[in-house]
Amino acid sequence: MLTRTLHLADAAATEALGARLADACADEPILVLHLRGELGAGKTCVARGLIRALGHRGPVRSPTYTLMEPYDLGRLRVLHLDLYRLSDPEEMDYLGLRESMVAPVLVLVEWPEQAADSLPAADLHISLTYMAEGRRAELSATSSAGERLLQRFDGSLSAPDFDS
Repeated sequence: MLTRTLHLADAAATEALGARLADACADEPILVLHLRGELGAGKTCVARGLIRALGHRGPVRSPTYTLMEPYDLGRLRVLHLDLYRLSDPEEMDYLGLRESMVAPVLVLVEWPEQAADSLPAADLHISLTYMAEGRRAELSATSSAGERLLQRFDGSLSAPDFDS
């Protein structure tokens, strides 16, 4: 399993991580990214950076109450899920996620542990952890698509926002 660990100095660096992931997401017809971390750890910052880098010009908020927010970005559809308020994994059946996963699609899931086994398997896990200064991001590939994504991502690690 391919893993990368990064230090993110602040919220701007956390959003930049998402933007750099957007470049690496090219050429994969279906990708599922699970975002994990405590409240306020930066999951939505990563999603916001990624969605904006893919071309969305409006606000990107965590879909805490709607559970899923779709973004049709021309060449790609992004499904952003926030499952923090999911009270029962069976509620996933009503979201229509599986029906919405028509290639090309990128699925970003905050709080995936709330859905138990009702989610498609992740290609990449992104875990965000608070540190004394900034945050630590651990990116772990769990599929061949996730490994290809991380290999493409490696080319952008020299940016000043990150300390490897």
